[in-house]
Amino acid sequence: MVTSTPRKSSAASSVRTAAPTKTAKTAKTGKSAVAAKASKPAKRGTAASEEAAPQALEEPSAQPSLRFMHSQAMRKQTLKVLSAMEQADAPGEHRAALADMVVVLMTAGMDFYFLAPLKQAKAGFVIQQSANLGMVGVQQLMGGVIRNIIGRMDGPALLSVCGSIRSMMR
Repeated sequence: MVTSTPRKSSAASSVRTAAPTKTAKTAKTGKSAVAAKASKPAKRGTAASEEAAPQALEEPSAQPSLRFMHSQAMRKQTLKVLSAMEQADAPGEHRAALADMVVVLMTAGMDFYFLAPLKQAKAGFVIQQSANLGMVGVQQLMGGVIRNIIGRMDGPALLSVCGSIRSMMR
């Protein structure tokens, strides 16, 4: 049984803290706490279930990868931007829309992989607010970088970015 006491000075130690009932359950199944939590579907009425597509319980791919679930509205918008870029005679006309979409996807991914687990771990108000503040700074910085890079790409490079995004959506 893994137990630890949360320290006020470290977010990582709070994330490692396991509730006794969860620890006992994972000890019986032989799965790690993360794997056990990942295999459970989101509860109805939670923000995760409302925004995320339904998760199919399937075996992980033999190839290492991490993907995140996002809302159906975000998927529709992403596909709309990708289709417009791929069908355009001059893909550069849609640079700004693609850059905005990449920033939105980056923000959703950071929330899915970092902020949501902190909230689920009940890491504490101060830790969560510190993480939120840090993420806002990172998102603003990365948003500017992403927009500058995509803004300078030519047509073939833009289409390559679209292809990469599509391949991650499969």
